[in-house]
Amino acid sequence: MNSWERFVDAFFNVKVMAKYLPDIAYGMLVTVELAALVIAAGLVTGLALALVRSLGFRPLNLLIIFVVDLFRALPPLVIIVFIYFGLPAVDIAPSGFVSTWLSLTLVLMAFSEEIYWAGITSIAKGQWEAARSTGLSYGQTLMHVVLPQALRLTIPPLTNRTIAITKGTALGTVVAVSEILGMASSAVSNSYNPSPLTMGAIAYLILFFPMVIFGRWLETKMAWKR
Repeated sequence: MNSWERFVDAFFNVKVMAKYLPDIAYGMLVTVELAALVIAAGLVTGLALALVRSLGFRPLNLLIIFVVDLFRALPPLVIIVFIYFGLPAVDIAPSGFVSTWLSLTLVLMAFSEEIYWAGITSIAKGQWEAARSTGLSYGQTLMHVVLPQALRLTIPPLTNRTIAITKGTALGTVVAVSEILGMASSAVSNSYNPSPLTMGAIAYLILFFPMVIFGRWLETKMAWKR
């Protein structure tokens, strides 16, 4: 067996791939579910914090800034390990799936809040004043005049940040989440062949490459509009 044949046998072993394809498919399903939950919860909570911050209550704003900066600074893996291994000490025992979801949600929440806030503060003061002069309340001005413009500006950076963070679902393998990398690693251990890792890489490409392309298209489209 020459070098090329050894390479193919190691990383593209058809028999091994066929055997563990159902496992990788299941891992893809778990990854999609986890990513969807992270995106939904992270973006919504980030927007909620930005809206609360816009109310201008200084003590509350300082607390929001502290929380946001904390989760922007901490690596997601550290948060996962703390939640999964630390919370049982206070009689809270989240599963690996919940620990990974909560960790990535907190990170996405923190980054999305800053992006939303940047979008809100980028709207000219004259927009606020003009809306208030027509009799709109502060809340109506925020929701009907400022926020629609701010959201349009935040879509490109928010999309890119969301993609970057949701790829962190692979960290779930540390706490035994059966996502793509976890299933691929288990298959490698059982088969003594790294071909399942090749399948895992392909699975990640199938899931996230379209998201990357969509993010690039969206960024270009929004930049053209501006």
